[in-house]
Amino acid sequence: MLSEPSEAVIEVVRALEGEFAVLGAGGKMGPTLAMMLKKAAPDKTIYAVSRFSDRSIVARLEKAGVKPISADLLDLDDHRLLPQVRNVYYLVGMKFGSTGQQPLTWAINSFLPGQVACRYKDSNIVVFSTGNVYPYVRTGKREPCEDTEPHPMGEYAQSCLGRERVFQYFSERHNTPMTIVRLNYANEPRYGIIVDIAMKILHDEPINLRVPSVNLIWQKDAVEYIIRSITLAQSPATILNVAGPEVVMVRELALQIASKLGKKPIFSGQEGMDALLSNASKCMEYFGPPHMNLVEMVSTIVDWIVSGKDVLNKPTKFEISDGRF
Repeated sequence: MLSEPSEAVIEVVRALEGEFAVLGAGGKMGPTLAMMLKKAAPDKTIYAVSRFSDRSIVARLEKAGVKPISADLLDLDDHRLLPQVRNVYYLVGMKFGSTGQQPLTWAINSFLPGQVACRYKDSNIVVFSTGNVYPYVRTGKREPCEDTEPHPMGEYAQSCLGRERVFQYFSERHNTPMTIVRLNYANEPRYGIIVDIAMKILHDEPINLRVPSVNLIWQKDAVEYIIRSITLAQSPATILNVAGPEVVMVRELALQIASKLGKKPIFSGQEGMDALLSNASKCMEYFGPPHMNLVEMVSTIVDWIVSGKDVLNKPTKFEISDGRF
């Protein structure tokens, strides 16, 4: 369901020359992106590179016709395994567990990009980044857009800005076309803020309101935007926010989810005023609005959970406001 490409994605992928590599394909969005690329252009080779700690992902990718490559990208000897392709989607990153492992976080998020940028200096590169590089803003004020000055809070967000800056440097040095995508909160039936809140409601756990609002986007829509963003790649690198078109209040979202579950949510803490938000109007201008709206998203995800199907048990930690993940 998540990896079915739209006609717009098919048109983009088939028009691009050369093959594709998805680096960091073993995470939450990588398999969806790699499989969507393959479905969009069955005659093209799609490589998926990761350490693949979850071997079931390898089987899924192989079944879809994607070619997995097991490699530890921090081991520079493994870079000999990387295919030389024309189009690269870079999804490598470390967030959760970064507090307490700051040196590893910086190595993955800020050192590795330089190695990859040099390896693929003659390719088109889409770099997966995060809205965490933006400052927290007062709910109701204009959300940060692509030209907002970054103000990352905490070492994770700082290292992510480092990733962007390193890629930007090599984009200009080698004239490599790049798009840097800043994502805010993709959701799908197994993972995301809606899953987090639904599970808390089901287990009668309190929902912290210190981060009062969020942006939400259906993962399939986010992946489509990310794939299509390669058409914007240039040097100096293009920056693009990918997020839902609306600011969603956490309290109202919880009440909406609870209503479908037939329960009452429990709230904790004083409701905050500042949140991590992004303005995605430029993305909508380029590629149109997302296909899935918030009501449909909540309904689809809650139905999945109520049916007893698997979730990933990987909390987004959206309620963290000090940047310590």
